[in-house]
Amino acid sequence: MNHAVTIYDEQSLQGIVAARSGEQRVWQAMALLDTRLEFSQALKDAYAFGIRYVILGIPEDIGPRANLGKGGAQQGFRAFLSKFLNLPVNEFTPVQDTLLLGEIDCQALQLQSQALDNLNPDDTVRLRALCENIDQLVEPVVAAILAAGLIPIVIGGGHNNCYPLLSASSKHFGCAINALNLDPHGDFRALEGRHSGNGFHYAARRGYLQGYHVIALDEQKNNQDILAALHEHHASYTSYHALKVATTTSIAESVNSALHSFTLNSPLAIELDVDAITCAPASAFNHRGVSLSEAEQYVFCAARTSALAYIHLCEAAPEQDPNGYDAGANAAGQILTALVIAFLRARYQR
Repeated sequence: MNHAVTIYDEQSLQGIVAARSGEQRVWQAMALLDTRLEFSQALKDAYAFGIRYVILGIPEDIGPRANLGKGGAQQGFRAFLSKFLNLPVNEFTPVQDTLLLGEIDCQALQLQSQALDNLNPDDTVRLRALCENIDQLVEPVVAAILAAGLIPIVIGGGHNNCYPLLSASSKHFGCAINALNLDPHGDFRALEGRHSGNGFHYAARRGYLQGYHVIALDEQKNNQDILAALHEHHASYTSYHALKVATTTSIAESVNSALHSFTLNSPLAIELDVDAITCAPASAFNHRGVSLSEAEQYVFCAARTSALAYIHLCEAAPEQDPNGYDAGANAAGQILTALVIAFLRARYQR
């Protein structure tokens, strides 16, 4: 089976990484996939050699634009790599069992989408069809990673990609998946064609999503139909108001409470929309969110669970930074790097 993935080699990293005398950096310590072998077999061999986590990028912004939002989410993964790969390796950088795979090859779909304007209803329909095409590219790649016994760390693209991640995970584990989502939005918009605002709703309707809890949901940013759809699925949430205004709970308390409420035999998906973080460069720039340290705490607390399906960090969009692309790429890279390190440290310390 052909997989729509661009596998990175050392040449792929040129222009992103730099060396420093007397210092080992992440890019020099991390594994890359053996391209001499068939894709699925190479992943299984990586597991046999001690790899447990696989970093995969999705460079697309079709989903957010299909949701009548702004572009730029295709830039998040590259911004992450420029910061993460150049970190110095020390005892607090546990990358020894992590492999940098590469990125979903969605360039052709991205090019098709560039001529489409989401203010035009006909073009919106086309964008939503392209978003479904993205689903079809992502799911087989994630399925192969899971089949090898590996945990995907998925970065970039829109929150639409939660759907193929949940569908691949559900089919692999043979059960519906529990999901935690740090997000001001519930992402349970109408089933009106695929986009970044309805991935969890489609997953729930098709039996891929079991327990679902949103942390930092902004009750002013979700219409009544979304709240009703969440209620219909028996989903729950911790509101931004409870966390940051009334201060009746905390990130750690919310994560632990949700985990205790979930079906124990279903693996956990950790989802995080970068627009949950105050003033982070994201598809939906947000002045009213959580801090980066709170987002790190969310990832750290959630990642300590034993039965894990994947982690998905989405919607970072450097071009949406008010100070321009370069500032946005710098901020997005640092944010995503901090979140991945929080994840790896939690897994290492279990």
